[in-house]
Amino acid sequence: LDVRAAREKVEIQLGNVQQFVDVLGPIAQGIEDLEASAKTKPLAKSAADKNAANKQKVVEAIRNLKTGLSTLEAEFRTKASLQKYLPSIQGITDLAGESEDSAIAGRFVAAKDPLRDVIKRLTDTQAVLPK
Repeated sequence: LDVRAAREKVEIQLGNVQQFVDVLGPIAQGIEDLEASAKTKPLAKSAADKNAANKQKVVEAIRNLKTGLSTLEAEFRTKASLQKYLPSIQGITDLAGESEDSAIAGRFVAAKDPLRDVIKRLTDTQAVLPK
């Protein structure tokens, strides 16, 4: 029963991360393009404010993803019935942290790379969990 519930949670988190990475791509590029543009010519205050708000929203969204991933990974660590599957999922919290660190540092496009690794680990976990 724990394994079946864990499989469903892995599927949910996998969908969440995949959707986030798909949405993040254009947003991240837009943020970085605007930042690059601001280095050559001043931005209107409204554009600068909107870009700052978008950056904060992305960082917050990554933090929310990280919370869900951390909870999932902790479940695999603490439930005896799931511990044998831990090697395939282990590290997703750290990867989400790397993504968060990249975003905080202003590297929004690079923030997708650790999340792609999370997708791979979740997919690997899904493959080893019995149906």
